[in-house]
Amino acid sequence: MARSALLNVMVQAAMKAGRSLSRDFGEVQNLQVSLKGPGDYVSQADRKAEDIVFAELSKARPGYGFLMEERGVVEGEDSQHRWIVDPLDGTTNFLHGIPLFAVSIALERQGQLVAGVIYNPAMDELYTAERGGGAFMNDRRLRVAGRTKLVDTVIGCGMPHLGRGHHGNFLVELRNVMAEVSGVRRLGSASLDLAYVAAGRMDGFWETGLSAWDLAAGLLMIREAGGFVSDMDGGQDMLDKGSAVAGNEIIQRALLKAVKKPLTAR
Repeated sequence: MARSALLNVMVQAAMKAGRSLSRDFGEVQNLQVSLKGPGDYVSQADRKAEDIVFAELSKARPGYGFLMEERGVVEGEDSQHRWIVDPLDGTTNFLHGIPLFAVSIALERQGQLVAGVIYNPAMDELYTAERGGGAFMNDRRLRVAGRTKLVDTVIGCGMPHLGRGHHGNFLVELRNVMAEVSGVRRLGSASLDLAYVAAGRMDGFWETGLSAWDLAAGLLMIREAGGFVSDMDGGQDMLDKGSAVAGNEIIQRALLKAVKKPLTAR
């Protein structure tokens, strides 16, 4: 596949950060880890990867702003463009030696997502997408799965853990979804969940309590793979509301209906 110069910049930054993460992943037991919040760890590897992405993107496009997990908002001279970056999505997986984590980079132009990269260095899987140009994994074109009945589907989700989210609400959603699908999966990395939906590995996905950097690249990936995404209210404010429900057109609609149902006695 032919990549634009801009996407090549993003790929280079993601893969360079990924190589750094791979080295640290091999030494995971030796990492110094600080506690950022209940169940929410941040490591030296996370900070190092963010430094790499920040340096690479700043060098290539000096005026662009940033929204990053560790740095937060970094204003740029070019108010039309903003990088949205998660240098290590799946930190808990990473620290436990589970090879499901990713570098996620998206570019927003005038409020619209126009390019995205998600890279899992442990499996050397590179997901890329540009607005109007399709989505790819290691240069293979991606399409969302074509199943049309929830009963045939495998659905991904995020689960609130210690100190995060409303556990009771999630248990209602989970019970409703479990009653209608073939299987439910929790990978521990929202960006990879979304990439897996784009790749047709999972038929759908839902989660609340997310940040913009968890979602941005994956939202574009799904759209460019022919899929549909909304927030939990059925609108398009995923980045602001921090929620997403995804799938092909039919499954996305059915999944949204399932997660919004009130719990019924069984």
